[in-house]
Amino acid sequence: MTQTIAPRVRTLVLLLLAAACALLAAAGPASAHAALTGSDPRQGAVVDKAPAQVSLTFSESVSMDGDSLRVLDPKGKRVDDGSPSGTGGTTYAVKLHAGLPDGTYTVTYQVVSADSHPVAGAYTFSVGAPSETSVSVSAQAAGGGFVGGLYGVGRYVSYAAFAVLVGGAAFVLACWPRGSGVRVVQRLVVSGWLALTAATLLLLLLRGSYTGSGKVADVFDLGLLGEVLQTKSGAALVSRLLLLAAAALFIAVLFGAYDKREDEERRDLTFGLAVGGSVVAVGLAATWAMSEHASVGLQAGLAMPVDVVHLIAVATWLGGLTALLVALYRGPADTPVPAVAVRRFSRLAFGSVVALVATGAYQSWRQLGSWTAFTDTRYGQLLLVKIGLVVVLVGVAYFSRRWTAQLADGVPVVAGQRKKEAAVTPGGGKNDTAKAAQQAGAGGKAGATGKDGATEKGGTGAAAPGGAVKQVRTGGKASGAGKGPGDSQRAAQLARQRAAVDAARQKRQRDADPHRFGLRRSVLAEAGVAVVLLVVTTVLTQTEPGRTEEEAKAAGAASAATAAPSTGAVTLDMPFDTGGQNGKGVVRVELDPARVGANDLHLYVERPDGTALDIPEVKVALTQKAKDVGPLPVAPDHITTGHWSASGVQIPMAGDWEVAVTVRTSDIDQVTLSKNAQIG
Repeated sequence: MTQTIAPRVRTLVLLLLAAACALLAAAGPASAHAALTGSDPRQGAVVDKAPAQVSLTFSESVSMDGDSLRVLDPKGKRVDDGSPSGTGGTTYAVKLHAGLPDGTYTVTYQVVSADSHPVAGAYTFSVGAPSETSVSVSAQAAGGGFVGGLYGVGRYVSYAAFAVLVGGAAFVLACWPRGSGVRVVQRLVVSGWLALTAATLLLLLLRGSYTGSGKVADVFDLGLLGEVLQTKSGAALVSRLLLLAAAALFIAVLFGAYDKREDEERRDLTFGLAVGGSVVAVGLAATWAMSEHASVGLQAGLAMPVDVVHLIAVATWLGGLTALLVALYRGPADTPVPAVAVRRFSRLAFGSVVALVATGAYQSWRQLGSWTAFTDTRYGQLLLVKIGLVVVLVGVAYFSRRWTAQLADGVPVVAGQRKKEAAVTPGGGKNDTAKAAQQAGAGGKAGATGKDGATEKGGTGAAAPGGAVKQVRTGGKASGAGKGPGDSQRAAQLARQRAAVDAARQKRQRDADPHRFGLRRSVLAEAGVAVVLLVVTTVLTQTEPGRTEEEAKAAGAASAATAAPSTGAVTLDMPFDTGGQNGKGVVRVELDPARVGANDLHLYVERPDGTALDIPEVKVALTQKAKDVGPLPVAPDHITTGHWSASGVQIPMAGDWEVAVTVRTSDIDQVTLSKNAQIG
């Protein structure tokens, strides 16, 4: 049965690992977590004169340097002053050179969002009329290339190592205290610590290049590393390294003094280790919560502690599962995992799953914002995959729980009983080893039985499989075979062989238990699914949240609607000041339906306090500079106080039209105002 099913399980795990690698490789560059929600001038806009500055609005705060926001003329030359600054909230602006000529200008940006991910993009606007440009406006990739891929691997290793470190230690303290003396469990937890430390150092070195140029050479730039240390992400990584130093002390006590204590003393030390370990685990989890998704956006003050609980629940479940798997497959035969330890872990895992579901539901609501985001955004789709994997994992855990119950119903063979059996069983146990050494050193007093049943003096009295010790007979007696140093070496070799045979026999007895074998198989399947689950979680942390993605889509649609030909009424408000009496006010022009053909034009003049104002004269002219059409004069009729109107105003073609209004408030005081309107 073992030989038939085990290969299938191994094949399943290999397939899951392959799927995990494929998911990690397909993750690609980190998506923009701070989405561009607005700009001035807007994307694709045609303005009549060059603006004094270009401003961008993001969905969350970002960090910038002198090259983060650039404006390029049609020849690719920078026309900004290179000093972007925040203008309030999440809006950032850069001033432009004066006297810019007409043409198409390109705005490029590469910033770092508040949740630590790089964001890049580009768009164009035109002054006067569009023109040819040598600048490429294709979407820029942030966090990609070799450095980006290596950074993604480092993130995955750090998550997995954190789970192994925290979950493995929790498994020993809460479920199997005697496991602190099991070498494979010790190696697992120490490996988690080493991997997390190495991955953190790697992320710290890669951070500057990852959020900047993406060049491998910049990884070793100490100046860039100094800049990284001043950022929120750099501080989080340094804090993680300091906490790992405390974790090293915890591991030393757990596998040192704790392992050497007796049961009564061990219980007293358990409380201190549990408190200290919990503090370190919470601190390590907080280094993620305070620098990534949870630290920005909606309800950040609540989201960060929830994220800490979520991470610790995942680590306790999956890391403890890994420790159980290693102990079941690689643990020594004379120290099997007892059924009570498996039952304790089952309860611990159940509590972790409850915490995982509760915190995950809150995080899903916070990051998605709507049910449609589950299917319409990449984040939502990945979250559905994660939820499906968790359901599969819980289903497999159910079978593990059944095997645990059956294992508990049986009568386990404890280590003391096996040692006692080994003492009276030929070829098995420590008593045989000691006996072999004693007989070898006796120098022939413990005789060997010959074919005739007589006891022969001078033999070692120990028989090994395959003739490990060969007796030399002289005159019917065995020669003194135990007097030289070579005999001691042979006896030691014999002892090692017998110990190996005894260990193999105990392992066969352990593996022959169908309940224990079933438990091992189901735990192995759980671990395989957990590998893929961790990959999906890592990709999720690098993916733009669904709520942000939908906000960006809505902002893009609004921008496109503004830039697109209008299909409804257009209202233009233009303040004026002619300098004379009643020389200040506002002119409002309404053009309906703002389409090619006949339109109704209404013009209202109001004082600054909003009351209607009559003035001697108003004139209107329409011009489309891109096609060199116009100006087309419009003579509105005076209807009532402060209201003029014209019907059947013909607009011959669609496009961006300039609406110019001349306001005369006296015989000598007048001013001409203009604004652009999209005509469909």
